[in-house]
Amino acid sequence: MKHMKNKERYYNALIQNQGHINEIDLGEKIQLNEIETREIIAQLLAEHRIAYEVNRNCNYKVVNKNAYR
Repeated sequence: MKHMKNKERYYNALIQNQGHINEIDLGEKIQLNEIETREIIAQLLAEHRIAYEVNRNCNYKVVNKNAYR
């Protein structure tokens, strides 16, 4: 359950980030370590909620933020 909450927290932070902070630093900003952040990124990629794309400092972008609300 905590993992799902962290995934949603990270996803929402990624939406708000708009490419300003790299993905690992963004995770640390919301108290996730690098391993947790990478696991969440892998899950979000598998769910097609994010895609790999260099977006300023961040290498991931939100695919369709309205599809999961």
